[in-house]
Amino acid sequence: MAKGSNPFRPALSGRVAGFWPEWAKPGGCELVVKSSTKKRLVELGVPEEQAHKLADDANMDAIKQMSVDEVAKKIGVDVDSAELEKVMGIIREQGTRKRTRSRRITISQKAIDDDDIPTGTDRFNVLNHHLVPHHELLAEDEEATALAPWALEMADISGEGTRLAKELLPKILITDPAVQVLKETEEIANDELPAGWLTNRVVRVRRYSISSGTTTAYRLIVEEN
Repeated sequence: MAKGSNPFRPALSGRVAGFWPEWAKPGGCELVVKSSTKKRLVELGVPEEQAHKLADDANMDAIKQMSVDEVAKKIGVDVDSAELEKVMGIIREQGTRKRTRSRRITISQKAIDDDDIPTGTDRFNVLNHHLVPHHELLAEDEEATALAPWALEMADISGEGTRLAKELLPKILITDPAVQVLKETEEIANDELPAGWLTNRVVRVRRYSISSGTTTAYRLIVEEN
């Protein structure tokens, strides 16, 4: 064993030992360094010989950037030939197909995807759920009578009359699902209601409890807190 050699390292073969692999011999088979690009071109319909020439020293991105003259020279055909026209058509088609970046689907994003938007006419009514108390929209001429026990009648700004101080009631947003059901129900029955008709109206809320029985509360509908 030669001095300083590693006994655990296998002996060199091939070029050092005087043996050349077939693909590495001068004048032997050409080493294909872009076999995946060539395979892709063949799958797209480019003849194998022309795909081999195109993929010799270029990847797909580089091939897409080639001009007509460059491709013609590369594959060895005339610029006006039908062969070149076919190959250029395949290359141009790949250039127009943009790769889409994958995205994480969050709950909020998935909710607005077209495939997830309900197309039926049926909608869930939250007031039908057993955990949601009964909501009732009071008629405007019934509000004073219903709120009388709380003595909300106050002198108006002129001092000559009275007004119902509904702003002292607890508030409920107009965007509340229960309020939206009441709104849609009223608008189906009367399609001539003006815009903003629901603001400042009073909702009666009845809750039932085994321990305390039925309790009644009133809420003023507002557009924002």
